[in-house]
Amino acid sequence: MAVLGITLLSCSLTAVVYLLYRRFSRISLTHIRGPPVGSFLLGNLPELFQSEAGTVDLKWQRSYGDVVRIKGFMGEDRLLVSDPKALQYIYQTSGYHWPKVPERRELSRIITGQGLTWAEADVHKRQRKIMLPGFGFPESRAFLPIFFACANKLSEKWKDKLSGIPEGSTTLNMPYWLSRAALDAIGEAAFDYQFGAIDNEENDLAKAYNGLLAATFGSPSHAFLFTISAWGRLPSWLRDLWQRSSKQLDHARETERVGNNVAKSLVESKTEELLQGRGSKDIMSLLVRSNASEDEKAKMTDTEMLAQMRTIMLAGHETTANSLSWILLELSEHPEMQHRLRREIRNAEANIRNQGRAHFEVSDFDNMPYTTAVIKEGLRLHPAVLHTFRQAGRDDVLPLSTPLETSDGKILTELPVPKGLIVMTSMIGYNANKHVFGEDADDFNPERWLINSNEKKSTTVGVYGNLLSFSAGVRSCIGWRFAVFELHAFLIEFISNFEFELTPEAKSVKRYPCLVVVPAIEGEEKKGAQLPLRVRAAARDS
Repeated sequence: MAVLGITLLSCSLTAVVYLLYRRFSRISLTHIRGPPVGSFLLGNLPELFQSEAGTVDLKWQRSYGDVVRIKGFMGEDRLLVSDPKALQYIYQTSGYHWPKVPERRELSRIITGQGLTWAEADVHKRQRKIMLPGFGFPESRAFLPIFFACANKLSEKWKDKLSGIPEGSTTLNMPYWLSRAALDAIGEAAFDYQFGAIDNEENDLAKAYNGLLAATFGSPSHAFLFTISAWGRLPSWLRDLWQRSSKQLDHARETERVGNNVAKSLVESKTEELLQGRGSKDIMSLLVRSNASEDEKAKMTDTEMLAQMRTIMLAGHETTANSLSWILLELSEHPEMQHRLRREIRNAEANIRNQGRAHFEVSDFDNMPYTTAVIKEGLRLHPAVLHTFRQAGRDDVLPLSTPLETSDGKILTELPVPKGLIVMTSMIGYNANKHVFGEDADDFNPERWLINSNEKKSTTVGVYGNLLSFSAGVRSCIGWRFAVFELHAFLIEFISNFEFELTPEAKSVKRYPCLVVVPAIEGEEKKGAQLPLRVRAAARDS
């Protein structure tokens, strides 16, 4: 027993010495400025995640610069980063040397399974390589008629609602309807499948995804933040036990059940079509064909296949619906911009008719600069996701676009960081960075995209418009072209046919953080995404 006691004591002392060594030998960030610490257990996390989305990011950015030191779980140092060169290095230059944080991967697994948003390193490379061909420019362009058809179907639904109203206008909740239209669009384009969410308000899949993220991750309590933060330090069996018993994850578990059932039936039907020598050009058919290959590197497991489908279902409709909702809110607040946009759309429609065509093509968007500018500005000011989380895989050095002043008065042009450091990249912080987008970066101003400047462009970060809205580098959103074309189609259809006006409730809409950023009425956040706008038929010139 004495020997055992001595051995345990020796191990304990060794562990303490090692921890002290790591603490005092690792690269220090104490000289980086940041906000006062909230608490030891959760640091600054409650202020960041329990406030209106983006407000705290921008407040700290204005006060401390584009790299801010904050405190996380159990007093650990983290960085909140919106500096262009630092972001470019993390996303592009270093890529897989900055992996996802374990607890954030776990969140991805809960929502979508072991798919592309969860995968890391070689698994991510393999999955992304298999899926990329389904989201290229030609493939995304080929889906444009589907996007217009779904937009037109919702447009006809709204016209029916307006036809029986004497005053000619009604209030509609934008996220409710737009999410259904986007779900139908992703169903047909990605799976060659009719979800029927616009027509069938009892659609199981639409009901499962409706409010999923708000119910699961909205208004996180201190206890929930503590649990999520501790996940990376807990054994897998204990994480699984909590996830199976947590009432907060009931909605997520039900969505997983419904989503997997739909996904399994689609995989079976696509496999049968392939065996019969048939098959479509949708994304699901592409994945099934890849799995029939003799090349093991071109295959996915059944678990991965189901996860990719759930990822596409969620990301392909939730983000698009929210982005379009925010754009319509901005246009309702700026009616002069809405009128200008409608004129451009109507002129484009006239040009297409004069050419003997009946439908828009992607090439027409090149001649619609204001439409494109409105979409870019909406994506800039209202990114669908607020943060991404990365962890330094090694001691590293972050380059900086803007010199950083430290607490002891030094000026840094690069920042050494220790292995294991968690970095939170701020989408809104970068997209509203005044060094990148000008002094009016807080304002909705599509004009910024119409100004031709001969000045040298700033550091390139994002894949579209140099925005971070679709992330960047090796983990950039593979469906960004898909989303951009879909936004064009929906915006053209709706602005051409309807006028959108603010309601009293819409003036109380806030940015509600729940992994994504949804519009919600202040005081009614528990009800999920809400944006009630007044809708009436747009007048036609004679």
